[in-house]
Amino acid sequence: MKTAIFSFLSRILYVAAIWTLSACEHHELCYDHSHVTYINVVFDWEKAPSASPKSMSLYLLPAGGGMPIRHDFGNATGGLIRVPIGKYSAICINSDTEGVVCRNTDRRETFEVTTRTTDLLSDFYPRKKGRTEIPRAEGTENERVALAADWLWSSHAEDIDIGAESFSVGGVDIKEKELRLFPEKSVNLHTVEIRNAKNLGYVTSVRGTLTSMSGGILPGFGPKVLTDERVTIPFDVSISSDGKTITGKVLTFGHCPSQTAVHTLTIYAILADGSKWYYTYDVTPQMHGASGGDPLEGGHILLEDLPLPKPIEGDGGFQPSIDEWQDVDVGIEM
Repeated sequence: MKTAIFSFLSRILYVAAIWTLSACEHHELCYDHSHVTYINVVFDWEKAPSASPKSMSLYLLPAGGGMPIRHDFGNATGGLIRVPIGKYSAICINSDTEGVVCRNTDRRETFEVTTRTTDLLSDFYPRKKGRTEIPRAEGTENERVALAADWLWSSHAEDIDIGAESFSVGGVDIKEKELRLFPEKSVNLHTVEIRNAKNLGYVTSVRGTLTSMSGGILPGFGPKVLTDERVTIPFDVSISSDGKTITGKVLTFGHCPSQTAVHTLTIYAILADGSKWYYTYDVTPQMHGASGGDPLEGGHILLEDLPLPKPIEGDGGFQPSIDEWQDVDVGIEM
């Protein structure tokens, strides 16, 4: 009986040992050097000579879909990377950004660069119990409120075939195994100027928003191919030293990717007496007329008049705060 038990246990140990050795051997094959190779990545700034990003990210997207392989570079020039053999598409963007995020990254066609969602003017007028909601421009109540873009450059390449000894991009053999990408500017700078503003000396806080802007780009198709999402973007504005002009600037991905939209500039102001005012301007003509009407380019929005009132004064100084936001639609003479 003891002999039979010993024989049975010996067989179990033998099978376990064989299984363990097989598992170890398979594990080694996963790291077989014949399954990876080295390529040299070059970021060529021929199309954006004035760009100076501090760091770059490269995404290699497997041809069949799935999680991309990301490589980060602490420079703007590139470097040597180790890559599993296979077929890929590539997307590169600069990574020295704060609010920019990537989503739907498993395929080149869906890879999207956008900005994080934020609250409407949360640092300007923080949410508190009992406070009146900050009003939105008419028709934009359902738009996502998104951070302004950071300076962004992007590029892409398709049909990359990486073999142990071979390397090609778009069907062209490259003997030196060099992946060269040409980043281009992928955001636009819009500047805002409102002249002959009244009573700016009574303003304690002021901020702006711009509506119906594109939510992001699809860099797998090009550096300025816009997504269909429309967003409202808050941005900082400042008062000139002479107290007569408001200026601001905002980086966006562009506007009107598929359909013509109405773009509203809203200026929110809180006065020293606590009253709250917001002024809406239909800036669609200026947005669409900037840079020859190209929705992928920025421009200067120039307006006249911000008719802020004087605070109401009484025996004790300023009157108590007014809880409701006061709406003023400012007509623009064309």
